[in-house]
Amino acid sequence: MPFSGELSRGQAIAVGLLAGLVAAIAMTVMMLLLACFGVATPLVIIGDRLSVFIPPGPFLSLMGKLGGYNHLKQLGVGSTIAGQLLVGAIAGAIFGLVMRGNPARRVTLWTLSIFVVLPTIVFAIALWPVLATSYRGLPIHLAAPVTLLGFALCVFVFERALVAGFQFFARPRNERDDRVEFTPSIGRRAFVLGAIGAALAGGGVALARKLWRVATFSYDGTQYKGHIVQAITPNELFYCVTKNVVDPRVNLDLWQLEITGLVQKPATLRFQDLHRFEPHEQETTLMCISNGIDAGLISNARWKGFRLRDLIGSAAPLSGAARVRFHGVDNYTDTIPIEKATHPATMLAYQMNGAPLPHRHGYPLRVIVPGYFGEKHVKWLTRIELASADAKGFYETQGWGPDFITPIRSRIDVPEYESWFSLAKLAAPLELRGMAYGGDRGISRVELSLNDGKTWSDAEIYYRGGQLAWSLWKMQWQPKMPGDYVLVVRATNGESKVQEWEPQRSPFSGATGFHKIAVHVMA
Repeated sequence: MPFSGELSRGQAIAVGLLAGLVAAIAMTVMMLLLACFGVATPLVIIGDRLSVFIPPGPFLSLMGKLGGYNHLKQLGVGSTIAGQLLVGAIAGAIFGLVMRGNPARRVTLWTLSIFVVLPTIVFAIALWPVLATSYRGLPIHLAAPVTLLGFALCVFVFERALVAGFQFFARPRNERDDRVEFTPSIGRRAFVLGAIGAALAGGGVALARKLWRVATFSYDGTQYKGHIVQAITPNELFYCVTKNVVDPRVNLDLWQLEITGLVQKPATLRFQDLHRFEPHEQETTLMCISNGIDAGLISNARWKGFRLRDLIGSAAPLSGAARVRFHGVDNYTDTIPIEKATHPATMLAYQMNGAPLPHRHGYPLRVIVPGYFGEKHVKWLTRIELASADAKGFYETQGWGPDFITPIRSRIDVPEYESWFSLAKLAAPLELRGMAYGGDRGISRVELSLNDGKTWSDAEIYYRGGQLAWSLWKMQWQPKMPGDYVLVVRATNGESKVQEWEPQRSPFSGATGFHKIAVHVMA
Protein backbone atom coordinates (compact mmCIF):
# COMPACT_ATOMS: atom_id res chain seq x y z
CA MET A 1 0.00 0.00 0.00
CA PRO A 2 1.30 3.57 -0.65
CA PHE A 3 2.88 5.32 2.28
CA SER A 4 1.04 8.40 3.47
CA GLY A 5 2.63 9.03 6.85
CA GLU A 6 3.44 12.54 7.97
CA LEU A 7 6.38 13.86 9.94
CA SER A 8 6.08 16.55 12.53
CA ARG A 9 7.91 19.78 11.80
CA GLY A 10 10.65 18.95 14.30
CA GLN A 11 11.01 15.42 12.94
CA ALA A 12 11.27 16.68 9.37
CA ILE A 13 13.99 19.17 10.29
CA ALA A 14 15.96 16.63 12.32
CA VAL A 15 15.71 13.92 9.66
CA GLY A 16 16.60 16.39 6.90
CA LEU A 17 19.57 17.81 8.82
CA LEU A 18 21.09 14.38 9.34
CA ALA A 19 20.44 13.25 5.78
CA GLY A 20 21.77 16.55 4.40
CA LEU A 21 24.94 16.36 6.49
CA VAL A 22 25.66 12.78 5.37
CA ALA A 23 24.98 13.78 1.74
CA ALA A 24 27.32 16.77 2.07
CA ILE A 25 30.04 14.49 3.47
CA ALA A 26 29.54 12.15 0.50
CA MET A 27 29.82 15.10 -1.91
CA THR A 28 33.01 16.36 -0.26
CA VAL A 29 34.55 12.88 -0.40
CA MET A 30 33.75 12.76 -4.13
CA MET A 31 35.48 16.13 -4.58
CA LEU A 32 38.56 14.86 -2.75
CA LEU A 33 38.55 11.73 -4.91
CA LEU A 34 38.35 13.80 -8.10
CA ALA A 35 41.19 16.00 -6.81
CA CYS A 36 43.35 12.87 -6.50
CA PHE A 37 42.87 12.41 -10.25
CA GLY A 38 43.77 16.02 -11.01
CA VAL A 39 40.23 17.34 -11.57
CA ALA A 40 39.63 20.87 -10.30
CA THR A 41 36.88 21.19 -7.69
CA PRO A 42 35.33 24.06 -5.69
CA LEU A 43 37.64 23.15 -2.79
CA VAL A 44 40.46 25.00 -4.55
CA ILE A 45 39.15 27.06 -7.44
CA ILE A 46 36.74 29.10 -5.32
CA GLY A 47 39.81 30.62 -3.67
CA ASP A 48 41.35 31.40 -7.07
CA ARG A 49 38.12 33.09 -8.16
CA LEU A 50 37.76 35.20 -5.02
CA SER A 51 41.40 36.23 -4.59
CA VAL A 52 41.41 38.53 -7.63
CA PHE A 53 38.82 40.69 -5.87
CA ILE A 54 41.06 41.25 -2.82
CA PRO A 55 43.45 44.22 -3.31
CA PRO A 56 47.12 43.58 -2.49
CA GLY A 57 47.05 45.61 0.74
CA PRO A 58 44.26 43.67 2.48
CA PHE A 59 45.58 40.45 0.89
CA LEU A 60 49.04 40.89 2.45
CA SER A 61 47.51 42.02 5.74
CA LEU A 62 45.35 38.90 5.86
CA MET A 63 48.36 36.71 5.10
CA GLY A 64 50.30 38.40 7.89
CA LYS A 65 47.53 37.83 10.43
CA LEU A 66 47.20 34.17 9.44
CA GLY A 67 50.92 33.46 9.39
CA GLY A 68 51.58 33.29 5.65
CA TYR A 69 50.22 32.18 2.30
CA ASN A 70 50.15 28.50 3.26
CA HIS A 71 47.92 29.16 6.24
CA LEU A 72 45.68 31.33 4.08
CA LYS A 73 45.29 28.50 1.56
CA GLN A 74 44.61 25.99 4.33
CA LEU A 75 41.98 28.29 5.80
CA GLY A 76 40.40 28.68 2.36
CA VAL A 77 40.09 24.94 1.78
CA GLY A 78 38.95 24.28 5.34
CA SER A 79 36.34 27.03 5.16
CA THR A 80 35.03 25.68 1.86
CA ILE A 81 34.64 22.18 3.30
CA ALA A 82 32.96 23.51 6.44
CA GLY A 83 30.70 25.71 4.33
CA GLN A 84 29.70 22.78 2.14
CA LEU A 85 28.78 20.69 5.17
CA LEU A 86 26.76 23.53 6.70
CA VAL A 87 24.92 24.35 3.46
CA GLY A 88 24.28 20.64 2.86
CA ALA A 89 22.75 20.23 6.31
CA ILE A 90 20.57 23.34 5.86
CA ALA A 91 19.47 22.15 2.42
CA GLY A 92 18.58 18.81 3.98
CA ALA A 93 16.48 20.52 6.65
CA ILE A 94 14.58 22.49 4.00
CA PHE A 95 14.12 19.31 1.99
CA GLY A 96 12.72 17.63 5.10
CA LEU A 97 10.15 20.38 5.59
CA VAL A 98 9.04 20.10 1.97
CA MET A 99 8.77 16.32 2.29
CA ARG A 100 7.14 16.13 5.71
CA GLY A 101 3.62 15.55 4.31
CA ASN A 102 4.63 12.47 2.31
CA PRO A 103 8.26 11.44 2.95
CA ALA A 104 8.19 8.49 0.51
CA ARG A 105 6.86 10.18 -2.61
CA ARG A 106 8.98 10.05 -5.78
CA VAL A 107 11.05 13.19 -6.04
CA THR A 108 13.71 12.44 -8.65
CA LEU A 109 12.77 15.04 -11.25
CA TRP A 110 12.50 18.07 -9.01
CA THR A 111 15.38 17.10 -6.74
CA LEU A 112 17.63 16.67 -9.76
CA SER A 113 16.54 20.11 -10.96
CA ILE A 114 17.07 21.80 -7.59
CA PHE A 115 20.16 20.00 -6.33
CA VAL A 116 22.00 19.16 -9.57
CA VAL A 117 20.97 21.27 -12.55
CA LEU A 118 20.58 24.61 -10.74
CA PRO A 119 23.87 24.41 -8.75
CA THR A 120 25.75 23.36 -11.89
CA ILE A 121 24.41 26.39 -13.78
CA VAL A 122 25.27 28.72 -10.88
CA PHE A 123 28.72 27.12 -10.56
CA ALA A 124 29.40 27.59 -14.29
CA ILE A 125 28.39 31.26 -14.22
CA ALA A 126 30.11 32.20 -10.95
CA LEU A 127 33.36 30.33 -11.60
CA TRP A 128 33.56 30.61 -15.38
CA PRO A 129 36.97 32.38 -15.37
CA VAL A 130 38.59 29.50 -13.44
CA LEU A 131 36.80 26.49 -14.91
CA ALA A 132 39.71 25.74 -17.25
CA THR A 133 41.90 24.73 -14.31
CA SER A 134 43.53 21.33 -14.77
CA TYR A 135 46.18 19.59 -12.69
CA ARG A 136 47.03 16.96 -15.29
CA GLY A 137 47.62 19.30 -18.22
CA LEU A 138 44.39 19.02 -20.18
CA PRO A 139 44.05 21.62 -22.96
CA ILE A 140 41.95 24.61 -21.94
CA HIS A 141 39.01 23.72 -24.19
CA LEU A 142 38.79 20.30 -22.51
CA ALA A 143 39.66 21.32 -18.96
CA ALA A 144 36.59 23.53 -18.49
CA PRO A 145 34.03 20.83 -19.44
CA VAL A 146 35.85 18.28 -17.27
CA THR A 147 35.70 20.63 -14.27
CA LEU A 148 32.00 21.27 -14.88
CA LEU A 149 31.20 17.57 -15.29
CA GLY A 150 33.14 16.81 -12.14
CA PHE A 151 31.08 19.31 -10.17
CA ALA A 152 27.85 17.96 -11.66
CA LEU A 153 28.87 14.48 -10.51
CA CYS A 154 29.54 15.79 -6.99
CA VAL A 155 26.14 17.46 -6.62
CA PHE A 156 24.49 14.38 -8.15
CA VAL A 157 26.09 12.32 -5.38
CA PHE A 158 24.70 14.85 -2.90
CA GLU A 159 21.19 14.63 -4.36
CA ARG A 160 21.11 10.82 -4.44
CA ALA A 161 22.54 10.54 -0.92
CA LEU A 162 20.09 13.13 0.43
CA VAL A 163 17.01 11.47 -1.03
CA ALA A 164 18.11 7.94 -0.11
CA GLY A 165 19.15 8.95 3.39
CA PHE A 166 15.92 10.83 4.07
CA GLN A 167 13.68 8.02 2.82
CA PHE A 168 15.69 5.38 4.68
CA PHE A 169 15.32 7.34 7.89
CA ALA A 170 11.68 8.35 7.50
CA ARG A 171 10.07 5.19 6.10
CA PRO A 172 7.38 3.54 8.26
CA ARG A 173 8.26 0.76 10.64
CA ASN A 174 6.25 -1.78 8.58
CA GLU A 175 3.92 -1.91 5.61
CA ARG A 176 0.74 -1.90 7.80
CA ASP A 177 1.80 1.14 9.83
CA ASP A 178 2.21 4.45 8.03
CA ARG A 179 3.10 6.37 11.15
CA VAL A 180 6.59 7.85 11.43
CA GLU A 181 7.71 8.23 15.02
CA PHE A 182 10.95 8.55 16.92
CA THR A 183 10.99 4.97 18.16
CA PRO A 184 13.79 2.52 18.83
CA SER A 185 13.49 1.52 15.17
CA ILE A 186 14.00 5.11 14.08
CA GLY A 187 16.88 5.42 16.53
CA ARG A 188 18.57 2.41 14.95
CA ARG A 189 18.19 3.99 11.53
CA ALA A 190 19.67 7.22 12.81
CA PHE A 191 22.61 5.24 14.15
CA VAL A 192 23.06 3.41 10.82
CA LEU A 193 22.86 6.66 8.84
CA GLY A 194 25.27 8.34 11.24
CA ALA A 195 27.64 5.38 10.94
CA ILE A 196 27.54 5.68 7.16
CA GLY A 197 28.35 9.37 7.49
CA ALA A 198 31.21 8.59 9.86
CA ALA A 199 32.59 5.97 7.45
CA LEU A 200 32.41 8.43 4.58
CA ALA A 201 34.10 11.06 6.71
CA GLY A 202 36.87 8.57 7.51
CA GLY A 203 37.37 7.94 3.81
CA GLY A 204 37.46 11.68 3.22
CA VAL A 205 40.11 12.11 5.91
CA ALA A 206 42.22 9.39 4.25
CA LEU A 207 41.91 11.14 0.87
CA ALA A 208 42.68 14.50 2.47
CA ARG A 209 45.85 13.05 4.02
CA LYS A 210 46.90 11.70 0.64
CA LEU A 211 46.38 15.11 -0.94
CA TRP A 212 48.17 16.79 1.97
CA ARG A 213 51.28 14.73 1.22
CA VAL A 214 51.41 16.10 -2.33
CA ALA A 215 50.19 19.59 -1.44
CA THR A 216 52.33 22.68 -1.83
CA PHE A 217 52.47 23.39 1.90
CA SER A 218 55.84 21.67 2.29
CA TYR A 219 57.63 23.86 -0.26
CA ASP A 220 55.56 26.95 -1.03
CA GLY A 221 57.49 29.95 0.26
CA THR A 222 60.88 28.22 0.00
CA GLN A 223 63.61 30.87 0.38
CA TYR A 224 67.24 30.73 -0.70
CA LYS A 225 69.62 32.84 1.34
CA GLY A 226 72.43 32.75 3.89
CA HIS A 227 75.62 30.70 3.87
CA ILE A 228 74.17 28.06 1.48
CA VAL A 229 73.93 30.45 -1.48
CA GLN A 230 75.81 29.25 -4.56
CA ALA A 231 76.19 30.81 -7.99
CA ILE A 232 73.71 28.33 -9.45
CA THR A 233 70.84 27.38 -7.19
CA PRO A 234 70.18 23.63 -6.97
CA ASN A 235 66.72 22.79 -8.32
CA GLU A 236 65.47 21.45 -4.99
CA LEU A 237 66.49 24.69 -3.21
CA PHE A 238 65.25 27.13 -5.84
CA TYR A 239 62.77 29.56 -4.31
CA CYS A 240 59.12 28.68 -4.83
CA VAL A 241 55.86 30.62 -4.68
CA THR A 242 52.58 29.16 -5.92
CA LYS A 243 48.93 30.10 -5.63
CA ASN A 244 47.92 26.43 -5.73
CA VAL A 245 47.01 24.10 -2.89
CA VAL A 246 48.13 21.18 -5.07
CA ASP A 247 50.43 22.00 -7.99
CA PRO A 248 49.92 20.40 -11.41
CA ARG A 249 51.69 17.19 -12.34
CA VAL A 250 51.27 17.41 -16.08
CA ASN A 251 50.78 14.30 -18.19
CA LEU A 252 52.76 15.01 -21.35
CA ASP A 253 50.44 12.82 -23.41
CA LEU A 254 47.53 15.16 -22.56
CA TRP A 255 49.42 18.44 -22.75
CA GLN A 256 49.61 20.80 -25.71
CA LEU A 257 50.71 24.38 -26.37
CA GLU A 258 48.36 26.74 -28.17
CA ILE A 259 49.38 29.94 -29.94
CA THR A 260 46.23 31.96 -30.43
CA GLY A 261 44.64 35.41 -30.24
CA LEU A 262 45.62 38.23 -32.59
CA VAL A 263 47.60 36.07 -35.02
CA GLN A 264 47.19 35.08 -38.64
CA LYS A 265 48.35 31.51 -38.11
CA PRO A 266 47.10 30.06 -34.83
CA ALA A 267 48.78 26.78 -33.96
CA THR A 268 48.55 23.87 -31.57
CA LEU A 269 51.85 22.15 -30.80
CA ARG A 270 52.76 18.98 -28.96
CA PHE A 271 55.99 18.84 -26.97
CA GLN A 272 57.88 17.07 -29.73
CA ASP A 273 56.78 19.75 -32.23
CA LEU A 274 58.68 22.40 -30.27
CA HIS A 275 62.00 20.86 -31.12
CA ARG A 276 61.82 22.21 -34.65
CA PHE A 277 62.74 25.58 -33.11
CA GLU A 278 66.37 26.36 -32.44
CA PRO A 279 67.35 25.53 -28.83
CA HIS A 280 68.65 28.30 -26.60
CA GLU A 281 70.40 28.32 -23.20
CA GLN A 282 70.96 31.15 -20.74
CA GLU A 283 71.55 31.86 -17.07
CA THR A 284 68.76 33.92 -15.54
CA THR A 285 67.80 34.96 -12.02
CA LEU A 286 64.17 34.99 -10.89
CA MET A 287 62.83 37.08 -7.99
CA CYS A 288 59.34 37.26 -6.48
CA ILE A 289 57.58 40.64 -6.43
CA SER A 290 56.92 40.20 -2.70
CA ASN A 291 60.56 39.47 -1.89
CA GLY A 292 61.64 41.56 1.09
CA ILE A 293 64.94 43.43 1.18
CA ASP A 294 66.44 40.75 3.44
CA ALA A 295 64.44 37.80 2.09
CA GLY A 296 65.35 34.85 -0.10
CA LEU A 297 62.59 34.63 -2.70
CA ILE A 298 65.28 34.90 -5.36
CA SER A 299 67.36 32.20 -7.09
CA ASN A 300 69.50 31.65 -10.16
CA ALA A 301 69.53 28.82 -12.71
CA ARG A 302 70.64 27.82 -16.18
CA TRP A 303 67.64 27.39 -18.47
CA LYS A 304 67.33 25.62 -21.81
CA GLY A 305 64.46 26.04 -24.21
CA PHE A 306 63.37 28.13 -27.18
CA ARG A 307 63.18 31.84 -27.86
CA LEU A 308 59.60 33.03 -27.54
CA ARG A 309 59.99 35.34 -30.52
CA ASP A 310 60.48 32.29 -32.80
CA LEU A 311 57.10 30.87 -31.82
CA ILE A 312 55.37 34.24 -32.03
CA GLY A 313 56.94 34.93 -35.40
CA SER A 314 55.71 31.60 -36.77
CA ALA A 315 52.13 32.62 -35.88
CA ALA A 316 52.36 35.98 -37.75
CA PRO A 317 51.03 38.55 -35.20
CA LEU A 318 48.37 41.02 -36.30
CA SER A 319 48.93 44.76 -36.04
CA GLY A 320 46.68 45.12 -32.97
CA ALA A 321 48.75 42.73 -30.86
CA ALA A 322 50.22 44.78 -27.99
CA ARG A 323 50.59 42.27 -25.16
CA VAL A 324 51.18 38.57 -24.81
CA ARG A 325 49.08 36.72 -22.26
CA PHE A 326 50.37 33.39 -20.93
CA HIS A 327 48.04 30.71 -19.59
CA GLY A 328 49.13 27.90 -17.27
CA VAL A 329 47.22 24.64 -16.94
CA ASP A 330 46.38 25.74 -13.37
CA ASN A 331 44.48 28.67 -14.90
CA TYR A 332 47.13 31.16 -13.83
CA THR A 333 47.64 33.97 -16.35
CA ASP A 334 49.98 36.91 -16.77
CA THR A 335 50.97 39.34 -19.49
CA ILE A 336 54.01 41.14 -20.86
CA PRO A 337 54.38 43.73 -23.64
CA ILE A 338 54.94 42.22 -27.06
CA GLU A 339 58.24 44.11 -27.26
CA LYS A 340 59.48 42.18 -24.22
CA ALA A 341 58.03 38.93 -25.56
CA THR A 342 60.04 39.25 -28.76
CA HIS A 343 63.29 40.17 -27.01
CA PRO A 344 65.90 37.48 -27.73
CA ALA A 345 66.38 36.73 -24.01
CA THR A 346 62.68 35.95 -23.36
CA MET A 347 62.32 32.20 -23.67
CA LEU A 348 60.24 29.11 -23.04
CA ALA A 349 62.27 26.72 -20.90
CA TYR A 350 61.95 22.96 -20.68
CA GLN A 351 65.18 22.30 -18.78
CA MET A 352 66.50 23.71 -15.52
CA ASN A 353 70.16 23.21 -14.65
CA GLY A 354 70.50 20.41 -17.17
CA ALA A 355 67.44 18.46 -16.00
CA PRO A 356 63.79 18.45 -17.12
CA LEU A 357 61.81 21.11 -15.29
CA PRO A 358 60.73 19.83 -11.86
CA HIS A 359 56.95 19.65 -11.51
CA ARG A 360 56.91 22.48 -8.97
CA HIS A 361 58.85 24.70 -11.38
CA GLY A 362 56.55 24.30 -14.36
CA TYR A 363 57.04 20.96 -16.14
CA PRO A 364 56.93 20.58 -19.10
CA LEU A 365 57.30 24.25 -20.17
CA ARG A 366 57.55 27.62 -18.46
CA VAL A 367 58.20 31.21 -19.43
CA ILE A 368 61.48 32.99 -18.58
CA VAL A 369 61.28 36.80 -18.79
CA PRO A 370 64.62 38.31 -17.66
CA GLY A 371 64.35 41.50 -15.64
CA TYR A 372 60.70 40.99 -14.72
CA PHE A 373 59.38 39.71 -11.40
CA GLY A 374 58.72 36.01 -10.97
CA GLU A 375 54.96 36.20 -11.45
CA LYS A 376 55.61 36.91 -15.14
CA HIS A 377 57.54 33.63 -15.54
CA VAL A 378 54.35 31.56 -15.96
CA LYS A 379 54.71 27.87 -15.12
CA TRP A 380 52.98 24.85 -16.71
CA LEU A 381 52.44 26.91 -19.85
CA THR A 382 49.63 25.72 -22.12
CA ARG A 383 48.56 28.79 -24.14
CA ILE A 384 50.27 31.86 -25.61
CA GLU A 385 47.67 34.47 -26.51
CA LEU A 386 48.46 37.67 -28.39
CA ALA A 387 46.08 40.29 -27.06
CA SER A 388 45.28 43.98 -27.02
CA ALA A 389 46.88 46.60 -24.77
CA ASP A 390 44.29 46.23 -21.98
CA ALA A 391 44.91 42.52 -21.38
CA LYS A 392 45.64 41.64 -17.73
CA GLY A 393 46.75 38.59 -15.80
CA PHE A 394 45.94 37.04 -12.40
CA TYR A 395 47.94 39.35 -10.12
CA GLU A 396 47.53 42.36 -12.39
CA THR A 397 43.76 41.99 -11.96
CA GLN A 398 44.25 41.76 -8.20
CA GLY A 399 46.05 45.12 -8.24
CA TRP A 400 49.78 44.36 -8.14
CA GLY A 401 52.08 46.64 -10.07
CA PRO A 402 51.87 48.74 -12.14
CA ASP A 403 55.66 48.31 -12.49
CA PHE A 404 56.85 44.72 -12.78
CA ILE A 405 60.48 45.46 -13.72
CA THR A 406 62.89 44.34 -11.01
CA PRO A 407 64.83 47.16 -9.31
CA ILE A 408 68.47 46.82 -8.26
CA ARG A 409 68.77 44.61 -5.21
CA SER A 410 71.62 43.46 -3.00
CA ARG A 411 71.84 41.43 0.17
CA ILE A 412 74.31 40.39 2.89
CA ASP A 413 74.21 36.64 3.39
CA VAL A 414 77.20 36.18 5.71
CA PRO A 415 77.38 36.96 8.59
CA GLU A 416 73.83 36.70 9.86
CA TYR A 417 71.92 39.59 11.40
CA GLU A 418 72.85 40.22 15.06
CA SER A 419 76.01 38.09 14.90
CA TRP A 420 78.51 38.31 17.76
CA PHE A 421 82.29 38.00 17.45
CA SER A 422 85.22 38.22 19.87
CA LEU A 423 88.36 40.09 18.79
CA ALA A 424 90.44 37.80 20.98
CA LYS A 425 89.20 34.73 19.10
CA LEU A 426 89.45 36.12 15.55
CA ALA A 427 92.42 34.32 14.04
CA ALA A 428 91.68 35.69 10.57
CA PRO A 429 89.59 38.43 8.99
CA LEU A 430 85.84 37.90 8.78
CA GLU A 431 84.56 37.08 5.31
CA LEU A 432 81.46 39.03 4.35
CA ARG A 433 79.46 37.60 1.45
CA GLY A 434 76.26 38.27 -0.40
CA MET A 435 74.52 38.72 -3.73
CA ALA A 436 73.58 41.62 -6.01
CA TYR A 437 71.01 41.63 -8.78
CA GLY A 438 70.36 44.18 -11.50
CA GLY A 439 67.46 42.56 -13.36
CA ASP A 440 68.44 42.31 -17.03
CA ARG A 441 71.06 45.08 -16.69
CA GLY A 442 73.71 43.08 -14.86
CA ILE A 443 75.92 44.27 -11.99
CA SER A 444 79.06 46.36 -12.42
CA ARG A 445 79.93 47.25 -8.82
CA VAL A 446 79.13 46.31 -5.23
CA GLU A 447 80.00 48.51 -2.24
CA LEU A 448 79.84 47.80 1.47
CA SER A 449 79.61 50.21 4.37
CA LEU A 450 80.69 49.25 7.87
CA ASN A 451 79.26 52.38 9.49
CA ASP A 452 75.62 52.57 8.35
CA GLY A 453 76.32 54.29 5.03
CA LYS A 454 78.73 57.02 6.13
CA THR A 455 81.57 55.64 4.01
CA TRP A 456 81.72 52.96 1.35
CA SER A 457 84.35 50.45 0.17
CA ASP A 458 84.33 48.25 -2.92
CA ALA A 459 83.60 44.56 -2.48
CA GLU A 460 85.06 41.89 -4.74
CA ILE A 461 82.63 40.43 -7.27
CA TYR A 462 83.85 36.85 -7.39
CA TYR A 463 81.01 35.53 -9.55
CA ARG A 464 79.48 37.46 -12.44
CA GLY A 465 76.36 35.75 -13.70
CA GLY A 466 76.10 38.01 -16.70
CA GLN A 467 73.57 40.60 -17.75
CA LEU A 468 70.51 38.47 -16.86
CA ALA A 469 71.66 36.97 -13.56
CA TRP A 470 72.86 37.89 -10.13
CA SER A 471 76.47 38.42 -9.09
CA LEU A 472 78.05 37.19 -5.87
CA TRP A 473 80.39 39.39 -3.85
CA LYS A 474 82.71 39.07 -0.85
CA MET A 475 84.94 41.23 1.34
CA GLN A 476 87.52 40.52 4.03
CA TRP A 477 86.96 42.53 7.21
CA GLN A 478 89.25 42.76 10.21
CA PRO A 479 87.52 44.76 12.97
CA LYS A 480 90.00 47.10 14.70
CA MET A 481 88.09 47.60 17.92
CA PRO A 482 85.05 46.34 19.81
CA GLY A 483 81.69 47.90 19.06
CA ASP A 484 78.32 47.62 17.39
CA TYR A 485 78.59 47.85 13.62
CA VAL A 486 75.84 48.42 11.07
CA LEU A 487 76.77 46.87 7.73
CA VAL A 488 75.03 48.10 4.58
CA VAL A 489 75.41 46.93 0.98
CA ARG A 490 74.57 48.68 -2.28
CA ALA A 491 75.03 47.73 -5.93
CA THR A 492 75.45 49.49 -9.27
CA ASN A 493 73.95 47.91 -12.37
CA GLY A 494 75.50 47.53 -15.79
CA GLU A 495 74.01 50.85 -16.90
CA SER A 496 75.81 52.69 -14.04
CA LYS A 497 72.63 53.21 -12.06
CA VAL A 498 73.22 53.02 -8.30
CA GLN A 499 70.80 51.17 -6.05
CA GLU A 500 68.50 53.51 -4.17
CA TRP A 501 65.32 53.69 -2.18
CA GLU A 502 62.47 54.80 -4.42
CA PRO A 503 59.82 56.43 -2.21
CA GLN A 504 57.56 57.13 -5.17
CA ARG A 505 57.42 53.46 -6.18
CA SER A 506 54.18 51.61 -5.45
CA PRO A 507 54.60 49.19 -2.53
CA PHE A 508 52.98 46.57 -4.76
CA SER A 509 55.66 46.94 -7.46
CA GLY A 510 58.38 45.38 -5.32
CA ALA A 511 60.45 46.74 -2.44
CA THR A 512 63.45 49.03 -2.87
CA GLY A 513 66.08 50.15 -0.39
CA PHE A 514 69.18 48.79 1.33
CA HIS A 515 69.86 45.65 3.31
CA LYS A 516 71.41 46.34 6.69
CA ILE A 517 72.59 44.02 9.43
CA ALA A 518 73.90 44.62 12.93
CA VAL A 519 77.17 42.94 13.95
CA HIS A 520 78.53 43.04 17.52
CA VAL A 521 82.27 42.76 18.19
CA MET A 522 83.51 42.12 21.73
CA ALA A 523 87.03 42.55 23.09
